[in-house]
Amino acid sequence: MRDCHSSDDKDVIAIDGKTLRHSYDKSRRRGAIHVISAFSTMHSLVIGQIRTDKKSNEITAIPELLNMLDIKGKIITTDAMGCQKDIAEKIQKQGGDYLFAVKGNQGRLNKAFEEKFPLKELNNPEHDSYAISEKSHGREEIRLHIVCDVPDELIDFTFEWKGQPWTETT
Repeated sequence: MRDCHSSDDKDVIAIDGKTLRHSYDKSRRRGAIHVISAFSTMHSLVIGQIRTDKKSNEITAIPELLNMLDIKGKIITTDAMGCQKDIAEKIQKQGGDYLFAVKGNQGRLNKAFEEKFPLKELNNPEHDSYAISEKSHGREEIRLHIVCDVPDELIDFTFEWKGQPWTETT
């Protein structure tokens, strides 16, 4: 199960793994099918997909999927599982940029963001924000997006991550 399609510049490519519902076969002792897909948000189209043996293999499958794609000039997004230094470096080497979700699997990085961007200080009328609520995976999730200035002490903060984690514009 492999396929690839091209995309335009300025596209955002969302990479995510999914377990296909009802794809397991208990009578034949076959587990569920896990795939990693690259979705072009500009074209609303899956432009690449690769099957993995297990959900835990997403980290090793994402670089293989990136090899199939032309990501030069594009922004690649992943969930927290894809937030890995090697994946960031691969995206940069192929000419793309990245936007990763940061959670507990990147302990130092997550802690630094929590210390430098305390939610109680950011969630105030001085900052532009947008909240979205959705029910997913049996729970309600509220995602709060806040636009704020990057503190001076974080301008050089990279934690060995490849590329520039943010750009200051005037």
